[in-house]
Amino acid sequence: MMMKDKVVLVTGAARGVGRGVALEMARAGAAVVVNDLGVSLKGDDSADVSAAGEVVAEIEAMGGRAVADGHSVADWDGAHAMVQTALDTFGRIDAVVNNAGNLRDVLFHKMTEEDFDAVIGVHLKGSFNVSRAAAPHFKAQASGAYVHMVSTSGLVGNMGQANYSAAKLGMVALSKSIALDMARFNVRSNAVAPFAWTRMVSSIPTDTPEQQKRVEGLKKLVPEKVAALCVALCSDAGADVSGQIFGSRNNEIYLFSQPRPVRTAHTADGWTPEAIAERVFPQFQNDFYPLHRSGDVFSWDPV
Repeated sequence: MMMKDKVVLVTGAARGVGRGVALEMARAGAAVVVNDLGVSLKGDDSADVSAAGEVVAEIEAMGGRAVADGHSVADWDGAHAMVQTALDTFGRIDAVVNNAGNLRDVLFHKMTEEDFDAVIGVHLKGSFNVSRAAAPHFKAQASGAYVHMVSTSGLVGNMGQANYSAAKLGMVALSKSIALDMARFNVRSNAVAPFAWTRMVSSIPTDTPEQQKRVEGLKKLVPEKVAALCVALCSDAGADVSGQIFGSRNNEIYLFSQPRPVRTAHTADGWTPEAIAERVFPQFQNDFYPLHRSGDVFSWDPV
């Protein structure tokens, strides 16, 4: 019961990873606000909160406490309303798991402004909205935890996901900034890159043998296995963990590196473009990163 007497808001909690997190939080003793619009993968159709209600029913059937919420994370007022739901129903809020997401995958040279804005609006702006709505309450009670669901599409890279990758890497920076700004109030913030076969991942095309092989590997990834890490990070046992980037892939947990200088070049006279081309680029060449995609880095079968 690591989350006993705590209240957690989980966005995008009706399916996949979010559902797994909501259920595991309840098993750990937390009261859960199950937020989900119940829209399609693209997020452009009418809302249906019945899916969130089904998760609430599952939690209540196991003896837990939960309430459904159908507000949009992309809306400032909606984000504040879902936090208020936690306060009105359970009297407090102790943790936020920013999991809600959408996809508009398309190669960059074909991507529209609407494709870009829609994904940034849910993932990055939505995470800001919900986190910001909870921040005054965390500050007042001198405690609180954020978990932001990011992706190796942002940490490593993927084709056809410029919008999604930009949003997810932006969430990494958002998490670190929250950790720095809120540390004085005993509030922590971490990012988790989940590996799981979910509705979002199932949209990956299978037009080539390479894509088919990748999808078959992804189907082995169980979304519920991401939940334990989220519970641990939001519990009091994670009180000293903040500003970090984790990954969860079935029975594997990763700690990701964060950007730091790997090489330096100096000249007392200053650099000219010609000198940089002649000296710096060759000097750095062996340390340049190749154009890897997520699947190139995580190439082994999950365990």
